[in-house]
Amino acid sequence: MKHEKLTVQSDDGKMHLPKRGAIWRAGQRAALLFCVVLAIGALRVILTRGSARAELEERSAEGQKIFVKTVTPSPTKSAGALTLPATLRGDNETTIYARDSGYIRTFVVDIGSRVTRGQVLAELDTPELDQQLAQNKAQLENAKANVVLAKVALERWKLLFKQDSVARQDLDTKQNAYDTSVALQNAAEANVQQLLDMTAFKHVLAPFDGVITQRNVDLGNLITAGSGGVALFTMAKTDPLRVFIDLPQAYAQSVAVGDKVTVTQSELPGQTFPGQIARIAGAIDVATRSQKVELTLPNSDGKLTPGAYVQVALPLKPKAPLSIPSNSLLFRAEGPNVAVLDSDNHVHLRPVSIANDLGATLEVSKGVDASDRIVVNPPDSLAEGDAVQP
Repeated sequence: MKHEKLTVQSDDGKMHLPKRGAIWRAGQRAALLFCVVLAIGALRVILTRGSARAELEERSAEGQKIFVKTVTPSPTKSAGALTLPATLRGDNETTIYARDSGYIRTFVVDIGSRVTRGQVLAELDTPELDQQLAQNKAQLENAKANVVLAKVALERWKLLFKQDSVARQDLDTKQNAYDTSVALQNAAEANVQQLLDMTAFKHVLAPFDGVITQRNVDLGNLITAGSGGVALFTMAKTDPLRVFIDLPQAYAQSVAVGDKVTVTQSELPGQTFPGQIARIAGAIDVATRSQKVELTLPNSDGKLTPGAYVQVALPLKPKAPLSIPSNSLLFRAEGPNVAVLDSDNHVHLRPVSIANDLGATLEVSKGVDASDRIVVNPPDSLAEGDAVQP
C-alpha cells in the first residue's frame, strides 16, 4: 500500500513518515516492560505459593504434635477412709428378770431413769417364799433341840461305858445318833440361809450404772422367777458405747487395735464423734468374708443413744509409698502401664503394680519414681518413643 493512499500528510500538504528505527526501539522497550511485569507477577505468584506451602507444612507439623499434661507421683500420706454402717450398743446391756416368784409391790424407776449400781428398781411380794422360810426356821429349831438331846444321851452313855455298864456297840450307836442330829442341824441352817439369801431378791437391784431403756411390768403383776418369765426391765450403760462393724477381708490387714475412728450420725449433721478400735476378732467369717471389729466410743454428754444407726470412718494405712492419678493409666495386653517422659520429651511406657485402688488415685508399689513425669489422660495411640510436647 502506498503512502499516498493512506492520506498521511501534514498541514503543509507534505507527508512526514516516521523512521523505522525509532519504531523498533519503542516496540522493544514495550516488550521488555511487558516481560518485566510478567516476570514480577510470576515471581509474586511463586513466592506466595511457597509461603503458603511453608505455612501449610508448618501447620501440618504443628497439628501432628502431641500435647500432653504431666504430673509427678506424690507421696502417699493416707489411703483415705473406709466408711461402714454400724449400730451403737451400750457398753453393757442386760435384761433384768426376777430371781423370786411373786407380785410386783412397787417399782421406783421407769424408762429413761438413770440408776447407779445397787439401786433398788422394784420390790416383790413373795408369800410362798416367806412361808418356806418360816417352815425351815421351825425345822432348824427342831434340829437344834434334837442335837441337845442327843448330846445329853451321848454323855450319859460315855459315863456308863467307863463303868462297864454298857457295851461298846451301844456307845457307838449313841455317838452316831448325835452326829446325825448335828448334820441335820447343819442342813437346816443351810436351808434357812439359802431362803434368807433368796428373800434378798425381793429387792430388784441395778447391776451397774446405766439407764433404764424398757419397763415391762405394772403394779400387781405376777412374776415367775428366772429367764423363762417376763423381763422386768432392760438397762444399758451408755458411756462409753460399743460399736461393732464387719470389716471386709480386703481391709483386714489395714487396721490395728488403738487406731482412731470417726463416727457420724445423719440426725446430727456436722458433728463427729471420735472413737478407737478396742478389739479385733482375728478371724475371717467364712459366711460373710468379713472380720468383726469392736470400737469404743466415749459418750459423756449423752448425745448418742444405744441402738442408733451410724456411719464409721476408718482411716486406712497406705499400702504403697507413691500415688498417681487413676487417669494416667494405659491398658495394654501385658497389663496397666504409664507413659513417662525422658529429658527429650520422648515417651517410655512402663508397667506398674497397683497396690490399692482409691478411685481418683492409685497407690503404686513399683514402676515409677518420685521424679518421673507421667502423662495424664494419655491418648490410646501413644506408643513407645513418641515425641510429645508437655
